[in-house]
Amino acid sequence: MTIARKPPSETWLDSPFLARLKVKERLNDLIPPTIAIIIFLTLWQLFSLLPGAALPGPIQVVQDTWILILYPFYDRGGTDKGLFWQVAASLQRVAIGYIFAAIVGISVGVLVGLNDTLSKALDPIFQLLRTVPPLAWVPIALAALQQNQPAALFVIFITSVWPILINTSVGVRQIPQDYNNVARVLQLSQRKYFFKVLMPASLPYIFTGLRISIGLAWLAIIAAEIVMSGVIGIGSFIWNSYQNGEVSEIILSLFYIGMVGLLLDKSLAWLQTAILPEEQR
Repeated sequence: MTIARKPPSETWLDSPFLARLKVKERLNDLIPPTIAIIIFLTLWQLFSLLPGAALPGPIQVVQDTWILILYPFYDRGGTDKGLFWQVAASLQRVAIGYIFAAIVGISVGVLVGLNDTLSKALDPIFQLLRTVPPLAWVPIALAALQQNQPAALFVIFITSVWPILINTSVGVRQIPQDYNNVARVLQLSQRKYFFKVLMPASLPYIFTGLRISIGLAWLAIIAAEIVMSGVIGIGSFIWNSYQNGEVSEIILSLFYIGMVGLLLDKSLAWLQTAILPEEQR
């Protein structure tokens, strides 16, 4: 007589052992950076206590800026706004300039990648312009456009377009010749070749350019807003804090800038993971 065995009440995948293993992996990921941050803050605090130290320590920064930390959404009119609105205004400019840079960079990059003559003709210009710092574009933008907002958008665009353009052109040139041969044999139309062959093969390079450019766009808007008076933005907030001697506010703003830059990069990395197949990441 055969006795039927009852299936286990829980599979191995749902076992407490696996749950503990996942918790351990998470802790292993969190503990090292947490320790590093604690060491950094401790050293910063100790250096701030030295005689003649000019910068406040983390404790003093929190004490001086606790109102800004607790109330980031306040709005008293004009440029007197909380850090949330300052960051939001900067992000809005970054989004507009970055979208234009992505459209132009991908479009021109595809054309340059497909045409060797065009690539040789334009490459010296690209290499020359991409090395110009964001601050150097500000006076040109102000002289040409006469207004702060369009000038800031131009600075973002001209700073962030080059990595997208160059990486896209490299990606197009790196398409395996076998892909092009198959496209010719199948007599694919230009439209089908673009969407079925060129774009999928170039996407890893395009995303690399996009990730580099989002960081440059964020850096560019900070630089542009520092020298543009009378606008709302985190760069203007830093400059106003400097003029008022509020060093703690500057340090808090740097923390906001770093966190926003990290979130922007991680968002694009997540989008890249979601779109690209695993073998292309």
